Amino acid sequence: MTSYRPDALIASDISSYLRQHQNKSLLRFITCGSVDDGKSTLIGRLLYDSKMIFEDQLASLEADSRRLGTQGQEIDFALLVDGLAAEREQGITIDVAYRFFATEKRKFIVADTPGHEQYTRNMVTGASTADLAVILIDARKGVLTQTRRHSYLCHLLGIRHIVLAVNKMDLIGYDQQAYANIVADYAAFAQSIGIAAFTPIPISGFKGDNIAARSGAMPWFDGPALLDHLESVEVEVEAARTQPFRMPVQWVNRPDLDFRGFAGLIASGSVRPGDAVRILPSGRTTHVARLVALGGDREAAGAGESVTLTLVDEIDCSRGDVIAAADAPPQAADQFKATLVWMDGEDLLPGRAYWLKLATQTVSAVVRVPEHVVDINTLAKTSAKTLSLNDIGVTEIATDRPLVFAPYADSQDLGGFILIDKATNATVAAGMLSFALRRAQNVHWQATEITREAHAAQKGQQPRLLWFTGLSGSGKSTIANLVEKKLHALGKHSFLLDGDNVRHGLNRDLGFTDADRIENIRRVGEVAKLMTDAGLIVLTAFISPFRAERDLARSMVPNGEFFEIFIDTPLEQAESRDVKGLYKKARAGEIAHFTGISSPYEPPLNPEIRIDTTRCTPEEAAERIVEEIMGIWSPVL
Repeated sequence: MTSYRPDALIASDISSYLRQHQNKSLLRFITCGSVDDGKSTLIGRLLYDSKMIFEDQLASLEADSRRLGTQGQEIDFALLVDGLAAEREQGITIDVAYRFFATEKRKFIVADTPGHEQYTRNMVTGASTADLAVILIDARKGVLTQTRRHSYLCHLLGIRHIVLAVNKMDLIGYDQQAYANIVADYAAFAQSIGIAAFTPIPISGFKGDNIAARSGAMPWFDGPALLDHLESVEVEVEAARTQPFRMPVQWVNRPDLDFRGFAGLIASGSVRPGDAVRILPSGRTTHVARLVALGGDREAAGAGESVTLTLVDEIDCSRGDVIAAADAPPQAADQFKATLVWMDGEDLLPGRAYWLKLATQTVSAVVRVPEHVVDINTLAKTSAKTLSLNDIGVTEIATDRPLVFAPYADSQDLGGFILIDKATNATVAAGMLSFALRRAQNVHWQATEITREAHAAQKGQQPRLLWFTGLSGSGKSTIANLVEKKLHALGKHSFLLDGDNVRHGLNRDLGFTDADRIENIRRVGEVAKLMTDAGLIVLTAFISPFRAERDLARSMVPNGEFFEIFIDTPLEQAESRDVKGLYKKARAGEIAHFTGISSPYEPPLNPEIRIDTTRCTPEEAAERIVEEIMGIWSPVL
């Protein structure tokens, strides 16, 4: 490879430089592997050898190397990438660092990802947009657990080009046999996880061997230098353009009364004015009227380009919808088989609702108990009831409405997603959709002649869901029972679902772990929804300790029909009552997962009604609730 000096061309002909630079292809790649394998050093060396470091940066690097470096008086190239104070202090990479550099032949964006297991989530972030992965191995240590983990994740995320960079060859005297043994070990593992091919290269990031040019220290190696390979590897940039047209709508562009366009990044295929398109998930069809981009109207656009489409017909289309070729639309479903990479310190709670973000779509999704978790060392599929930090598992996911998707193997844009905790807004998992479950395609909503409005009109009332929540012993069941008696006396049609009573039948198979509590409330919410559809006033008396599940129950009924009634009783008062002796047993360790003692209770933030039981009797509380409900519902009640 010839030395690339962009400064010379910039100084002589800036226009020529910009044109030459604009037409170069772009390769996105990551460096990954176990901790201390030399990932940051390798990237620093690439930046240095490709002449992408300014003189003042080099001077600063030399000074930092003497003060903070790990290479004695030599330049510590890792400091070019590890910019966080904690990274420099510990000599490790914590966060993903992106760097840009270029050679005569190609532009590059490289992501330096952490090797520590606790930062696997950051590695997944970097790998999600990469075309190629450089898997580094310390020649002294060979294939390690993180080597396997990162390789498995790269393959799982669809990275087709793998470079096995056996680093620190200088520390083993450039031993050819040691290198061959490592390549053989990795080849066996790669084949077992489905990696069809990879390119092995022996290197020394610190010394620069086989980085920018072939090294004389290893005459036995007849392959390319790393940078030569990066410059020449063929990336399937045209693959997405040959697929059917699909564009997730990012926003509706409405600058004035005469223009309504739908803007987004084309995920695959190409589009022209006049093309027939289908809007998903509604399924409505129309034609493209105009194709507008920066600079004006276009005759055509393809994958990877951001455009605004106008349509011939006035069709309902908004953010989250997908505009696709009319004769080859993607699927839409609400139940899926998926692979999850769990990235949160808190375990997955099966049955809990999370936000699922895929392309521009955001839906509420419930994750089922995992089918299995992959043991990264043996690749064995082991049973599991949940997913913990860095676990890779296969599970089923159900969404609250149809999701437009494609299998991840066919489209990373429409098959890859993240899960977000609704309470903390933390990204807890990255996922890949495999396929829609068959029952999702076979089960359809059956329309009925008698609507929920007709059921309610027959009873002369509006359906409501009164959700009583509070600690054990707070008085929920007592007050709810009194409220129902008063409603019954008024001639209202109601039904009380009590926590203990439901566990004798419908939920007798559930215990009191967090996951079982979530499933308990989900089932009760579904039953309560059916009862409100029948026009009933439903009362529920459950501890329901988690806000997320109470919010899930709220989402099951129309706006305005859910009333959260917080029976606010201090723990010490609830415990002093202890009618059933439960607190005493919990304190003695005889009852596990007891709310308020060994399991948390999340009080409502903005309940419709709050009852302070230290200031009123159960009869007074029930009277107040009925009066407030009567006032809210007037004149229907």
